[in-house]
Amino acid sequence: MAVLAVRTGQLDPTVGHSRFEAYWFSMARRPDRPDGNTPSVGLATRTRPKTKKPDMYKVLLLNDDYTPMEFVVQVIQDIFHRDRETATRIMLHVHQKGVGVCGVYNYEVAETKVARVVEIARQHQHPLQCTMERE
Repeated sequence: MAVLAVRTGQLDPTVGHSRFEAYWFSMARRPDRPDGNTPSVGLATRTRPKTKKPDMYKVLLLNDDYTPMEFVVQVIQDIFHRDRETATRIMLHVHQKGVGVCGVYNYEVAETKVARVVEIARQHQHPLQCTMERE
């Protein structure tokens, strides 16, 4: 009955119509086409929400006077997947400036890398510290 009502442009007041049928009917009667013809089928669309890039975090190594430089280089290579030359450059920067960036990651990855550095340092009884901060 509702399909017939949509085609004819009339809703029969004696027939109970579902919300879907009423919506369909209202969409079918909208003269919003450029050619002025009434569309026979309505289509509801939703706009997609805009996605935003996740916040990024710098993973920082902090200098101390006790952790061997070679251990720091090895940690940077193993956890941050840097080649030996880059790892040595980062280690020297940390040694000279007191702090250095090992990488920039989303929150979960940065948090995991910080935890792994601290865990490995503790296992080898070194006081190496690692933190993260929002970029």
